[in-house]
Parts: sequence; structure tokens; C-alpha cells
Amino acid sequence: MAKKAVVLLSGGLDSATVLALALKEGFEVYAVSFRYGQRHSVELDCAVEQAAEGAKQHKIVDIDLSSFGGSALTDDIDVPKHESVDDLTEEIPVTYVPARNTVFLSYALAWAEVLEADDIFIGVNALDYSGYPDCRPEFISAYETMANLATVAGVQGRKLTIHTPLIDLTKAEIIHRGLELGVDYAKTTSCYDPAPDGKACGHCDSCLLRQKGFADAGTADPRPYIED
Repeated sequence: MAKKAVVLLSGGLDSATVLALALKEGFEVYAVSFRYGQRHSVELDCAVEQAAEGAKQHKIVDIDLSSFGGSALTDDIDVPKHESVDDLTEEIPVTYVPARNTVFLSYALAWAEVLEADDIFIGVNALDYSGYPDCRPEFISAYETMANLATVAGVQGRKLTIHTPLIDLTKAEIIHRGLELGVDYAKTTSCYDPAPDGKACGHCDSCLLRQKGFADAGTADPRPYIED
């Protein structure tokens, strides 16, 4: 019988690749996405399409992080736009959503406990990313330690593992790996501020990092952009 795994599925490039990796490793995948008060639903539409590629079950959970605000993704704050990836700074950007991955992992942990699954997959990355504190290896390691103290399975001696297969990869390496696995990146979105028709803005941090990744990978980005 295949082992069960909960996969955090945002609808983006990284999580779509992680979904494909978990399926390739033979896990029975239970995908979870979040409607958390973000400024658009394009990514959730993509997540639904991705989950249909092999997930045993897909849940979209409602959480209202917009009630706290504090981020350009959940509050009335403009999403920063730039002309080039060279314009990005090392400061934590205003698109960081406070405690988002901590909250998401807690929901994934709760579902994993119900499913009696010992594995959670998340597409965090510590190289080509926007400097978010909850994407660092130290955070994942600390959360995994906490998770194994906080569950019945942990008390009984079963170890829960949080898999971060992309954490040390460049965006180009992630794309290469995904293409090898047959990921359709046209069904992914990375944009923080897309047009109503779903086209990417091309100038937010996430769009610029995505475009650089595809350029470095030597392949075209299939996602439509406003300026196309």
C-alpha cells in the first residue's frame, strides 16, 4: 500500500513541481490549498488543475489572514513592481505574509494526523526566493521538531517528516526537474498581482524570479503576461 503524504499546493511553479515529485516517489497524495484572503483566486484555479493530475484528494481550506493584513497580498498595500530582477533587494519585501507557512503547515499537520500520514511536502526554496523567513531550512527543521512533539503519532514514536525537495535548488534547476517529470507550467502562476483574465503582471518580485528561472533554464515560460 502506498504511503500517504499531504502536499501543500499553492498553484505556483514550485508546489506543482513538488506535487509531481511526491507522485513520482510513489506517495498517495492529499493536496491542500488555502483561500487565505489573498488578492486573487488565479492561483487556486491553477491548484485545482494541478491536483487533478494525480492527487487522491484536494481540499481548499478557508482562512482569513486578511483580517490581520500586514502584507501586500492580504491588505490594501500596493504590490511592488520592478523593471529587472537586479532591482530586488535583500530586505524582506512587503509581499511577505506574516506566519503564512507556519499556519499552512499547521493545517497540513492536522490533516496528516487524521490521515495517519507521516509525510508532508512543501515547496519552500532558500535560493531563488524573495527572502521570506519561513522559507529557510532552520524554520522547517524547527517546525518538524515541534510537529513531532505535538501529535499522537509523535508521542507514540512515529516520526513525521517535512519534505523540502526544492530548498537548495535554483529556480532554473526546479524548472528542469519539473519538465523531466512532465509538469505543465502553463497550469501554474507565480504573479502577485495578475490581471482579471489571469495574465501575469511581469514586474512583481515573483514574476521577475520566475522569468529569470525560465531564461536560465533555456526554455520559454508558457504563462501569458500582460505585455505579451
